[in-house]
Amino acid sequence: MKNHRLKKLFCVGLLGISLWVPVLATADIANFPERTWRTAAPEVSQWSAEALKQADDIAHSIGTDAYLVVHHGFIVHQYGPISQPMNLYSARKSVLSVLDGMGVDQKTVDLNKTLAELGIDDKSSLTEVEKTATVRQLLQARSGVYHPAAYETAEAKKLRPSRGSHAPGSFWYYNNWDFNVLGAIYQKFTSKDVFSALNDELAQPLQFEDFDKTRDTEFIYEDTTRYPAYVMQLSARDLARLGLLMAREGNWKDRQIVSKQWVDESTSAYSKVNPNLGYGYLWWVRMNGAHIGQNIPARVFLATGNHGQRLIVNRQRDLVIVHRVNASLVSKLFSTEPTDDQFNQLLQKILTAAPKEL
Repeated sequence: MKNHRLKKLFCVGLLGISLWVPVLATADIANFPERTWRTAAPEVSQWSAEALKQADDIAHSIGTDAYLVVHHGFIVHQYGPISQPMNLYSARKSVLSVLDGMGVDQKTVDLNKTLAELGIDDKSSLTEVEKTATVRQLLQARSGVYHPAAYETAEAKKLRPSRGSHAPGSFWYYNNWDFNVLGAIYQKFTSKDVFSALNDELAQPLQFEDFDKTRDTEFIYEDTTRYPAYVMQLSARDLARLGLLMAREGNWKDRQIVSKQWVDESTSAYSKVNPNLGYGYLWWVRMNGAHIGQNIPARVFLATGNHGQRLIVNRQRDLVIVHRVNASLVSKLFSTEPTDDQFNQLLQKILTAAPKEL
């Protein structure tokens, strides 16, 4: 579990570099992609082609499969097969957060409902205290329910707190049981499973280019629990559309897909994971404006997943960065995935390519 958590912590220190990215005078900040993304050449975007080439060299050396940079709705740089769907791993949870927000907006999802009120139990029966946990507490990873969960790592199973050790709402623990049960709760509220909602509520209105619901989604079941993990694959350029939606405060062209209130609420920190990182509703949140000695306020949040999956969103600068590693056995047989330090090196090089103040 410790290693899994560290996968989510390491990139925060360098996110502040993105605060230096200016609003480009030549950019249409209301731009959205159509069926395909539009790209901006270096002479238009004013990102350094030389620095981005150096970033590509780093990406090649550390095992990155794909990454892209979106600024003001344009792809200013891309590397690798950005159209290839890859497993999101834990970044899937942030996708569910957006869907839950849409349900809250439509008054079909009630964050104050308890597990008892929703009829939620598991193979090893929940206690009456555990059943007092609310949907909101599950979104915050503060349920206090430490039942075995599907799709956990061996380390997570080893480090899971003992049942009954923390009351609901009193303690943060990155808990796959919370996240998987939220998928079942979403279906209870909406009568639609997570994958159908992903297809209908996000992929279609945001015009995902590469997503195939039948091919790119799978429920993973395990014998110890009733609740499967909802595993999904998205391409880098489709994940970037979700990031742009969040950067634009839930707006997509002339439609408010999810409310600004939900974007604000879900990306606010309710738990402090370390002095500079918090956890919202299935999103990681940078805190305290602490960035490599800088103290510059901005809302930077991210979705992360095992093996190097990253979606980084800076609303203030209308900036989205996606990093992908294809962790399938075949693709990784003769290659390695980036370490935390290596990804930091790549991210720093990407962000030093940003244009200077105009």
